[in-house]
Amino acid sequence: MSDACGCSDEKTGTGESEEAAEAAGFWQVREVRAAAVSGFLLLAAWIASLAGGPQWLTLPLEIAALVIAAWTFVPSTLRRLAKGKIGVGTLMTIAAAGAVALGQYEEAAMLAFLYAISEGLEEYSMAKTRRGLRALLDLVPAEATVLRGGIEITVPPAELTPGDRMVVRPGERLATDGRIITGRTSLDTSALTGESVPVEAGPGSEVFAGSINGTGPLEVEVTSTAENNSLARIVHIVEAEQSRKGPGQRLADSIASKLVPGILIAAVLIIVFGFIVGEPLLWFERALVVLVAASPCALAISVPVTVVASVGAASRIGVLIKGGGALETLGKIRTIALDKTGTLTRNKPAVIEVAATGTATRDHVLALAAGLEARSEHPLARAILAAAEDRAPVTDVDTIPGAGLEGRLDGRAIRLGRPGWIDAGPLAAEVKRMQHAGATAVLIEDDGQVIGAIAVRDELRPEAREVIARLGASGYTTAMLTGDNLITATALGKAAGITEVHADLRPEDKAEIIRTLQNRQPTAMVGDGVNDAPALATADTGIAMGAMGTDVAIETADIALMGEDLNHLPQVLDHARRTRRIMLQNVGLSLLLIAVLIPLALFGILGLAAVVLIHELAEIVVIANGVRAGRISRKTAFTSAQPSPALEPSV
Repeated sequence: MSDACGCSDEKTGTGESEEAAEAAGFWQVREVRAAAVSGFLLLAAWIASLAGGPQWLTLPLEIAALVIAAWTFVPSTLRRLAKGKIGVGTLMTIAAAGAVALGQYEEAAMLAFLYAISEGLEEYSMAKTRRGLRALLDLVPAEATVLRGGIEITVPPAELTPGDRMVVRPGERLATDGRIITGRTSLDTSALTGESVPVEAGPGSEVFAGSINGTGPLEVEVTSTAENNSLARIVHIVEAEQSRKGPGQRLADSIASKLVPGILIAAVLIIVFGFIVGEPLLWFERALVVLVAASPCALAISVPVTVVASVGAASRIGVLIKGGGALETLGKIRTIALDKTGTLTRNKPAVIEVAATGTATRDHVLALAAGLEARSEHPLARAILAAAEDRAPVTDVDTIPGAGLEGRLDGRAIRLGRPGWIDAGPLAAEVKRMQHAGATAVLIEDDGQVIGAIAVRDELRPEAREVIARLGASGYTTAMLTGDNLITATALGKAAGITEVHADLRPEDKAEIIRTLQNRQPTAMVGDGVNDAPALATADTGIAMGAMGTDVAIETADIALMGEDLNHLPQVLDHARRTRRIMLQNVGLSLLLIAVLIPLALFGILGLAAVVLIHELAEIVVIANGVRAGRISRKTAFTSAQPSPALEPSV
């Protein structure tokens, strides 16, 4: 928070731990308790005054109310002044001291009481939103069952170490990250990724802390300590990144930090003017009222409360936002560039068709292709290997970058690669038909003769078309970026509802396309966080999809969608737009308030008590408005988009 506000920085010296503050309820916030006592004493003084009570009764009550309320901000203000820092607390301290000097104890007590209330509400709202984030850590169970020496024992999650064998029964939550050794189940990861559909998992599957085991008992090898599991990392990263300031927060801080010294100078000039015109007491009082009227605390708190509430809310539905800067930028985005593989598609390619020429058979074509792809890690290779029943003993396999593979079988040259590098010959029409159906076609050549073509297709996510339609309806321009060939990419883009398609791209080409799109409008790139790193870094906002458990994506992306549901994209974009509107509302209201109150205070239309009341009520409004950013609608988050029958041939 800005120094100009003088709120949270002043409180760091109280000795209260952050954990204690976060655990506190409304009445455990010290400013709230002090304000309550002060208010009770003020009420007692007011009742005594109405009843005609003597001053020796009402004055001590007013002074006690003043001292108790002032205790919440005066000591910290003096500590900051000793360090050469001034803030809103400085203005309030001077105003209260001035009111006492004028004998206006009731007004001084009222000022301190209302300021203590606003400080307490600010503290409570910030702590509440942080508690909402840290509540994610409560998803970890209090105990975990592990196998040690062949015996099941129960231990606290903090005692788990990598290599332990954790036993997870149906219905239990995982205490930390791990890898399934035995057992198959469906895992409920909704609290982590925001996705309501259970995830199927079996031996070798990575599982994450806080997931709920479904129907099958599991033995899980622990891969992370409780302090460093995926859930804890998410919380720690968000807490650390919440302090990153966006343009709106920097603007508010800049205005507030310049405003406070300016107000003090103006107050001095008003007092000097009073001496010149011969009414020093009148203008001294007005100077005090102006000090309070121009107080920018509402301005300084307007954006931080909004950011903390908004980021915390997003994290609870599986969206990781890196602070106010990323949030504000996301709210300005108008163009969305999406990677194809793993973003618009499932990233699970499969062989859908094999065409053969001459005497070659389907099995023979697949066997040769599998022999060449045996050691490849390419997604297309995995699809071919899964479809082939046999693998030909191809030797001397070499990779030709950007083209394909070549090797030898019984002295003959065998090649597999893209059309163009291998002449499609009699299969040209088949290859074009495959590509128009949204498949990637690869050709197999045996001793200089093309013998077959294999169509591999990565299916669109079922929700992809509806998500693109929602983005279009919200005013976003969408584009697809892919390394696939233009015909296949165009077919998939059409199936998804995207007309702007950029194909045959290398990673550096994607970054260049992003620069071109940025020349038109602020642009976000949605990708997998690793292969699309150049484009993600180039875009105004980089959004990594399916980032749960992916350290690189979580650390480097501005926004990380922890799950695989593409519906989260329009949801978080709408959330960012709404948050940005709330930020601008708060900043505008705060500045308007100052602009209206200063002349009213200067010309004596409003007194000290009235200005204090209006100002602090406005601050409560700003805080309440900012907290609204912590509400995020889930009703459209998990809409299951079913592909229409017309799309099925090309999906």
